[in-house]
Amino acid sequence: MIYKTTEAFLAVLLVVPGKPLFTTTQVRLTPGHPIRAQDICYTGALIALALANGLCTKHDYAENMIHDHRPYQMKRLYLALERRYAAHFIAPQLAHLGSGFHLMKPWNIRLHGDHISLGDNAHIVTADDRQVSLSTWQFEANSGHIEIGDNCLLCPGVRIDSASRVKIGDNCMLAAGSYLTDADWHDIYDRTRAVGTTRPVTLGENVWIGDGAIVCKGVTIGENSVIGAGSVVTQDIPPNVIAAGNPARVVKTLDPGRTLVTRASIFADRAALARQNDQIDRYVLTSNKLSAWLRTKLFPRRGD
Repeated sequence: MIYKTTEAFLAVLLVVPGKPLFTTTQVRLTPGHPIRAQDICYTGALIALALANGLCTKHDYAENMIHDHRPYQMKRLYLALERRYAAHFIAPQLAHLGSGFHLMKPWNIRLHGDHISLGDNAHIVTADDRQVSLSTWQFEANSGHIEIGDNCLLCPGVRIDSASRVKIGDNCMLAAGSYLTDADWHDIYDRTRAVGTTRPVTLGENVWIGDGAIVCKGVTIGENSVIGAGSVVTQDIPPNVIAAGNPARVVKTLDPGRTLVTRASIFADRAALARQNDQIDRYVLTSNKLSAWLRTKLFPRRGD
């Protein structure tokens, strides 16, 4: 689902009766700026999405509507189906899958090869037209490995290819369409020779790779660093900086006086997080009726 605004405000307010859970500040949008609902990566419901003067078009999300019309029990059934599918079809293809995983639309995850592991609290977001692909190559002397740490987020369209090793530290975030590769995949001079040069890629803890960025072979990115959208990273990036461009260069150093909050804080109390998400779903969806949901699927109206 894509929202295109003319001159609008986007406000997200997550509440239960009498008790705000958290809020975000209002974000002013530039004319025509697109926002993909699947890129707003949060495990609970997306609530109170306020758009003024907006145009909504379908983009194959969980609900191809402005609002989520599913009854609460249907949402619970859908989440159970995702978990069951992930446990039955995805987990056996992995060398390791930690506890607390949340794989959204796991049927859009493509796994190829051995030695692929995901740590605890893995969060993978997919869309039918933006699959997530993790591939390793075992050929002659090459043996690919993909190691993803705890509390990591992979957004729609992420690709990771390995012929040697791609290691991603805890609490990292890979934005939509980003690509990590540790090989050229063909020799520069002998184009018939597969893989070519390969050197390991390492992301330190709490690294954020921006939308559409590419991280090339042999690169190490230090902890807490941010890679700007669309960047091509061909050389090492030190810790605690923001780098951008093609090739990526350091453009800013993070303020050492500011406290960094990582994704680990989200999962500090997983039971409380589950209760909070369920509370949100109950508040938003309990009044929804099956007949009304079916009507929106078969006979949608403006404003649905």
